[in-house]
Amino acid sequence: MNEKAILTCALNGVLTDPKQHHVPVTPEECAASAREAYNEGAAIIHIHFRRQEPHIGHLPSWEPEVAADICDAIREACPGIIINQTTGTVGADISGPLSCIRRVKPEIAAANAGSLNYLKIRKDGSWAWPPMLFDNPVEKVGQFLDVMNETGARPEFECFDTGIVRSVAMYVANGMAETAQYNFVMGVASGMPADMRLLEILPDYLVPGSRWQTTLIGRAEIWPVHRRAAELGGMLRTGLEDTFYLPDGERAADNGELIAALAAIARDVGREVASPDEARVMLGLGIRD
Repeated sequence: MNEKAILTCALNGVLTDPKQHHVPVTPEECAASAREAYNEGAAIIHIHFRRQEPHIGHLPSWEPEVAADICDAIREACPGIIINQTTGTVGADISGPLSCIRRVKPEIAAANAGSLNYLKIRKDGSWAWPPMLFDNPVEKVGQFLDVMNETGARPEFECFDTGIVRSVAMYVANGMAETAQYNFVMGVASGMPADMRLLEILPDYLVPGSRWQTTLIGRAEIWPVHRRAAELGGMLRTGLEDTFYLPDGERAADNGELIAALAAIARDVGREVASPDEARVMLGLGIRD
């Protein structure tokens, strides 16, 4: 029997504007959206924290109490759910996300494992936004890993390119992290494409025995890649952070619809969906009180 699939719901993201897209912002909205995903099989909720004041919910928040209110509401709505907290910041000041990790104590925290020129080009050749460096030098990665180790959060290494994938083994060899759990981020225009052929290659460069998943950014074209990830034994992730579109090209109404589509793919390739408690055992996280 194939191993059960662990499903992650990427609840809201950092770039999705609630004035344009139906993404949750408040603790109540986040809890309700997480519950929809939980009901369809999500064992993990990946969460970005947003400013709570009116009309600025598109901006990130690193207020520890905002983070705690959101995570507490999700945990109450979804018994046993695993929290995966974002940490992505541009620049050297990472005091905000570190404070949130210490306050929330997530089971998993994103560890952006290398730098990327974050680019997108329009059809006319102009930049879709000013070219930006998403800076993650080794010193910054190490600061995050130290606090994750301090709080017991499992680092999930976010890998935007193949060289970043290969760097993770060096972090482990250097003693910066004890274990490696990988997230292949595919579909950013200046990073790895959402191409299933990469999934045949990348596992050869992982720390032996490590778990991996894909974050697939795009429209209907990402769903065959999800299927291939399911066939190859990966963890599976989707949500309104990553896409607004279902496999048939129709726009998703909510996170629950996206997770339902992902669960259907897992079952179609012969993998049942892991409950949160089963996922905790599989990942070695332990049962939360």
